[in-house]
Amino acid sequence: MSDYSSPGAATPASRAAVLPAAVHLIAIGAFALGMASYVTAGLMPLIAGAFAVSMAMAAQLVTAFTLAYGLGSPLAVALLPGRAQRAGLLWALAVFVLANGASALAPDFGALLALRALAGIASGVYLALGIAAAAAVAAPEQRGKAIGMIMGGMASGTVLGVPLSLLLAERLGWAAALWLVAALGALALAGLLCRLPVLPAAPATALRRKLALLADGQVLVILLVSLLAAIASLGMYTFVAPLLAWSTGGAALPVTPFLWAWGLGGIAGSMLVGYWADKVAAPTLTQTILLLLALALCALPLAAAWSAWLMLAPIVLWGAAGWALQVPQNQQLLAARAAQGDGNLAIALNESALYLGSAIGAASGGLLLLLDWPMWLLVAGAAVVAAAALLLQLCHARSG
Repeated sequence: MSDYSSPGAATPASRAAVLPAAVHLIAIGAFALGMASYVTAGLMPLIAGAFAVSMAMAAQLVTAFTLAYGLGSPLAVALLPGRAQRAGLLWALAVFVLANGASALAPDFGALLALRALAGIASGVYLALGIAAAAAVAAPEQRGKAIGMIMGGMASGTVLGVPLSLLLAERLGWAAALWLVAALGALALAGLLCRLPVLPAAPATALRRKLALLADGQVLVILLVSLLAAIASLGMYTFVAPLLAWSTGGAALPVTPFLWAWGLGGIAGSMLVGYWADKVAAPTLTQTILLLLALALCALPLAAAWSAWLMLAPIVLWGAAGWALQVPQNQQLLAARAAQGDGNLAIALNESALYLGSAIGAASGGLLLLLDWPMWLLVAGAAVVAAAALLLQLCHARSG
């Protein structure tokens, strides 16, 4: 139950004043998280040179982060005591800051690998608790907007923060990028220490009972929809460059504008969906977004057949739909587990589904390319997976 009458807690009258600061500060932390999630991939050549390791070995830094994020963070959230939601959020952000700062100072590659895994766990815990906290401090009619702001912060960190940090790394060395991530995380932490109110305590529940949410059919459907959408959207994102090469017949074309189009679409989708999330039922909004995602993916090879530059429009829509989807998905998870008080764990599992879906999509697409499948068929396959997610959502909505 919420304990807003306890000392230091936000009262109903003060919540409106606290909301903008608390949610914005959580979003700043999510911005840093978005940078940390993807910046290592861009730093691989510099890190490989600095530690005298192969590019294949340097790539394991990304693997360590994502696996720890996807597998470790749900367990950490499950082990968190119900009355430690605020402390858990702050400690997760503190560990994230320390792990990124320590990564910049890593004496050898093995230490760096371990620190990226630690940063991955802290990132997953922070995002899950941050989304739940944003929903808790927001008024009921503003919860969708609050969740959208957090997802928008993460999208912005990926689209705006990663290029900025890589430019910094080119001038000051690879460690400078991680120092920037740590500094932004520290800024969010300092603000949240002052402005984040006491959060509602989750019921005290044994770990075995918490993990029982995996037997909740409604939760499993939501997670499966997220998994399929991630296979289609995040998995296909890996193949933007081959798609451009196919469209131009192998002619050189800069991939950066297309990646920016996808990312800027993601920022817009994350931010704009918040308005609709507070006015449209979450299952209905999910169906609409999945339809737009499937249509955008279907339009990609059609546009590419005419001109690569025509793909910019469906790429923007693809990015917007892919990022926007997680706002109503997280809303549904919080609502589904409201009575049990373990919505934050459900959100952590949802983040795991996204990372797993991204990995499955990238691996499957790579295999199809090795088998010499035409590029248009790979995109069509992604559209079919998105359509399967839509069909699953529609069937679940009718059965419910």
